[in-house]
Amino acid sequence: MCLNRRVFARKVRVQYLHEGQLRPCPLKWLDNFSMRNFTNATVFDDTLPIGDSYLEVGNNVPMEQLRTAMEDWFRRKNYIPKDATLVLTAG
Repeated sequence: MCLNRRVFARKVRVQYLHEGQLRPCPLKWLDNFSMRNFTNATVFDDTLPIGDSYLEVGNNVPMEQLRTAMEDWFRRKNYIPKDATLVLTAG
């Protein structure tokens, strides 16, 4: 049995842009967002944090909606400043 397989179809890098610099989103933030009891949004059920700055997501997860929801969540938790922008890239 191979335990090193990807679970979902897409690997996404999650960073935030603040003061002209891209900074990584820690695994703790991604894990916090991905817990359904916090977001209560079934559309994000197919998200799996796999490390600092990285998520694996299913094909049915809308990337722009994910970015917007994560950005809002991170601001409400005071993880990122109000003037920061979340950047999601395939990779």
